[in-house]
Amino acid sequence: MNQSADNGMTEPSLPPVKILFVCVGNACRSQMAEAWANHFGKDRVQALSAGTYPYGSIVDDTSTVMSEKGVSLEGHWSKGLRAIPLAEMDVVVRMGREVEVPLPANLKGCAIEWNIPDPFARGLETFRNVRDMIERQVLVLLADLLTPDDPA
Repeated sequence: MNQSADNGMTEPSLPPVKILFVCVGNACRSQMAEAWANHFGKDRVQALSAGTYPYGSIVDDTSTVMSEKGVSLEGHWSKGLRAIPLAEMDVVVRMGREVEVPLPANLKGCAIEWNIPDPFARGLETFRNVRDMIERQVLVLLADLLTPDDPA
């Protein structure tokens, strides 16, 4: 247990909430969502991303629009679902209706669906709009996941 200046003891830290964001190519939307969730969630969230048909790289426009907001995609790479321990996720987010994720029967968490348009090859302005949409969605998701239940 950690020591606290107040009473000498504190509760052990809760494990981070594990969130997987899935899109088709893991080159745009899910990469943005992973970056936003880790940025805002800090040590309370472990966000990952994957694609059902990974593109193989992150689209330059994705990195550009995230860096405009001061969020780096350094260390990110385009990957498929096989690279992710899917059953261990607390939340699996499908980034769009066209994203089909085969969920394991032993998934410990839940799946949700967002309707975020795919900005692939649609220009920087579309990427910016999608980036901002994802930022808002991630903030709402984190507020839901990280806010303690009202003990009323």
